[in-house]
Amino acid sequence: MTRLPFIAWEASGMILIFGSINVDLVARVDQIARPGETVLSPGYEVFYGGKGANQAVAAARSAPSGTSVSMCGAVGKDTFGDGCRANFATEGVDASLLQVVDAPTGCAFISVDARGENAITVASGANYALDAGKVDPKALNDVRVAVLQMEVPLVENLRIARRLRSTEAIVILNFAPARADLPGDELGELLGLIDYLVVNEHEASTLHDALPRSHVDDSTLAEHLRVSVIVTLGAKGVELHAPEQEVWRCDAGSVEVIDTTGAGDTFVGILASGLDADWPIRASIKRAAVGASLSCTKLGAQAAMPLLVDLNETSDVWAV
Repeated sequence: MTRLPFIAWEASGMILIFGSINVDLVARVDQIARPGETVLSPGYEVFYGGKGANQAVAAARSAPSGTSVSMCGAVGKDTFGDGCRANFATEGVDASLLQVVDAPTGCAFISVDARGENAITVASGANYALDAGKVDPKALNDVRVAVLQMEVPLVENLRIARRLRSTEAIVILNFAPARADLPGDELGELLGLIDYLVVNEHEASTLHDALPRSHVDDSTLAEHLRVSVIVTLGAKGVELHAPEQEVWRCDAGSVEVIDTTGAGDTFVGILASGLDADWPIRASIKRAAVGASLSCTKLGAQAAMPLLVDLNETSDVWAV
């Protein structure tokens, strides 16, 4: 087992998160409204979310002092947008690359019933006005690790990935939320511009269906695309399918699960902070898996994400 000097690691560059920013409005109800029905809730809670924003917070919380985590997303000229910017400031995420657009800040309307079942409507709003062409070229030159997800237009992910290929940045794509109706040629090009693909089992299956040619399994996908495919398996851990290499697996550790919301985003953000520090991929994956497990022991998404000190205390667990 290799024990890495976690506390001594140093920041290597900027982590860029290019993606979505949402405000979640959560109402708890006895039962979810049926078509044409109105139900009452005693109140609602406001949370800051969106896959991009969540991953930025996870990266910032898990990185050492001095690491720059920059969020490139779009918000509206509204109170929700102001709140998102304030939240980034609180979490230590640089918001200088945020785009303020003539569309409402993305919002998710979530009803949760007495059994814990939910119904979610996401109004993408400003997220679908994000423009990769407006990102300052000088900022991209400083990027060490970039993270993309699928809550913004595919074409904008493709445009930023093309620009990043002229730099030395490591590019991670989290294919979430998964969609099978994407243009296969554009999706194929995007996959050819990344270094790491992160999917869960459902997302991996959807990706196979979305591509213009079929692939037998994740290892075949990794070999065909010449990228490393990282498959998260929930409580069963993580698999790494690297091109022309045997599959490597790690467990996620045993925890008492309270809430799995945001665990996938926690994994991706912590993975980015590990790669930013030039850590071996297996150690970065193991640390991210443990961090994601820790996030399941508390309620909420961003609120449950572990801090650097929390990960320091688990260094014997995630060493490989």
